Amino acid sequence: MSHAQLIAEYLAGPQKLRAAVTGMTAEQMDATPIPGKWSTKQVICHIADFEPVYVDRMKRVIAENEPIMMSGDPDLFAARLAYDQRDVEVELDFIEATRKHMGAILRSLVPSDFQRQGNHSEAGLITLETLLTNITNHIPHHLKFIEEKRAALA
Repeated sequence: MSHAQLIAEYLAGPQKLRAAVTGMTAEQMDATPIPGKWSTKQVICHIADFEPVYVDRMKRVIAENEPIMMSGDPDLFAARLAYDQRDVEVELDFIEATRKHMGAILRSLVPSDFQRQGNHSEAGLITLETLLTNITNHIPHHLKFIEEKRAALA
């Protein structure tokens, strides 16, 4: 996939996420129909929490020489960042705005910029292209779980 196609997929993610939750009530968003799995609202909050993490990583790889990037524990984020009190619409708007912001930066780059690297605390050296691929795949990865929840609620 070309960098332009990858960026287009990255930017399309928020609309796919919105489509996946269209028509769900607040009760459905909060429901946990599959034991041991997050609610749809928790999934959306998780996605929103890791968007700025990836933006920071990508910006630092673009701007700095092999920056150190720390990992983040999704379960700690979920436990400590008020997922039960957050507004799904605000979270969706944030995801979209974050990707639009980063998309403009990504579109300004030359192909060699996508091979710049950062040093991730768990994964080791990782390119901008890999970071972008990972965050682009993040929403589709979670869409499967949202679909499972909707099916279980039906």
